Amino acid sequence: MRFNRILLSATLVVVALVVQVSILSRLQLPGAVPDLMLLVVLALAFAYGHVGGALIGFGAGLLADLAPPADHAAGRYALVLCVIGYLAGLARPEKGQMRSALGPMTAVVAAAVGSTLLYAAVGALVGDTAARHVGLGSLLFTAAVYDLLLAPFTIPLVMWLARRAENDPLAGTENNKSTGGSDVTASWLASGTGLRIGGQRGGLWVKAARNRAARAGRIKGVRRL
Repeated sequence: MRFNRILLSATLVVVALVVQVSILSRLQLPGAVPDLMLLVVLALAFAYGHVGGALIGFGAGLLADLAPPADHAAGRYALVLCVIGYLAGLARPEKGQMRSALGPMTAVVAAAVGSTLLYAAVGALVGDTAARHVGLGSLLFTAAVYDLLLAPFTIPLVMWLARRAENDPLAGTENNKSTGGSDVTASWLASGTGLRIGGQRGGLWVKAARNRAARAGRIKGVRRL
């Protein structure tokens, strides 16, 4: 991943984590908690593809695992977001631009349900049965509803920032420098300078031949005299 992608992804993940911990987790909503981290990972996966989505998902999940007041084993949410980021990146739209809202909204619902199920499954493997006590059905429903309501304010903004980060003026300058030789050559040929040089060379060659013939004629004339 390029530096501007890494910087933007890290900034968005940290901001999402701060908002998640300090605001969303304190709303005391029934059922699940709106998952802003999941939406940021989804949007960046839509913009950068499955490899970038998996890497960003793993880093974001690991950061959420280590941030207080985390009460689960480290790496559990990292695995969930890594899988979600990879799968969302496979459904990346052409050129990273959404043509309709139906695709992203479907992906948000699928990611909310899938991440909840995967998180509960990993928890069951390590002996965490909290999902059974809360009620898995209500968790799935509320997670899908909350993330679906939050997605229109998150995913378009993150994807817009990702597209703006791709239009890096420094990268454009470097590209212009790297292709400067070909641009100079093209403009050189287009201006006809090369043809003029060729014409000048041809003219000099003809002129030199005429001078040699003239000298030869003068020499022969002297001999005839």
